[in-house]
Amino acid sequence: MIKKIAPVGFVLALIGGGIAAPAVAADFKPENPECIAPSAPGGGWDFICRTTAKYLFDLKELDGMMQVTNMTGGGGGVAFAYITGEHNADDNVIVAASNSTSARIAQGEFQGAAPDQVHWLATFGTEYGAIAVAKDSKYQTLNELMDAVLNDPRSVSFAGGSAMGGYDHLKPLMLGKAAGVEDVKAMKYIAFSGGGEAMTGLLSGSVDAVSGDFSEIRGFMESGDVRVLAVMSPERLPDIPDVPTAKEQGYDVIGANWRGLYMPKDASDDAKAFWSDAIKKMTEDPAFQDTLKAASIVPFNNFGADMDKFIAENIAQITEISREIGIIQ
Repeated sequence: MIKKIAPVGFVLALIGGGIAAPAVAADFKPENPECIAPSAPGGGWDFICRTTAKYLFDLKELDGMMQVTNMTGGGGGVAFAYITGEHNADDNVIVAASNSTSARIAQGEFQGAAPDQVHWLATFGTEYGAIAVAKDSKYQTLNELMDAVLNDPRSVSFAGGSAMGGYDHLKPLMLGKAAGVEDVKAMKYIAFSGGGEAMTGLLSGSVDAVSGDFSEIRGFMESGDVRVLAVMSPERLPDIPDVPTAKEQGYDVIGANWRGLYMPKDASDDAKAFWSDAIKKMTEDPAFQDTLKAASIVPFNNFGADMDKFIAENIAQITEISREIGIIQ
């Protein structure tokens, strides 16, 4: 059964590192495996959990289907507090993570949380951000959209599935900075509890544009409900060669979002080894790689010491960018 916890109320991923071979757990298997998605159904964190649950079951790494729990609130802060609190020694639970997770830690939004309060398991992919509008939007190009923002930063409302200061918020701010907006903090951003809800806001006409990961937007683009004005990748994505990058439209901004998982810091060594080994096997599965490709996610694997190094560097980079944009002092 999926449970929800009510809300309480970046971003450039550093692409690098290799794969360190994880230790193989002896006979340990979680009794009641659970993956927490810190968002409503339909977003990127939800995709991580549901995809991981499917493939760990298909590959017989788990004896039964893993429960997926959507635990919204605080841009991932509720889930982080849940794990670092009374569940910090739980062998059965893993949590979806991304640039939004490291951004909230870097910006101090998780109430004094530090990266060493959890055990970082792995990254297995990275995907690029996109800016989309409804099919009947008056904005036909990214230039038209950003010209409106430049004229009046409050005239265009951007929606995203991350909290204020999270990855989806920072992407429009970076575009605004590249466009020459004097005070990017004046730009209008509406935070939803997941990418799916942000898309609903766009389709209902309550917002002008969506800032999200392309995998969250792709289905709506293919159905003709939205138009993608730009992808924030170095080059056009092979699967959508007709969609221009932000860079080629005059905005030198790259937005890459890593996908991965963490788990309780004080879980047993056998549990940590099991989950690391199982996720590594998942990344090596051809069907899993096909799923990533279909979602326009590029393989990006880090385990063990490489994962710890990546997180430290990622948080340091986000801290620097957040200061530059004015999110933190």
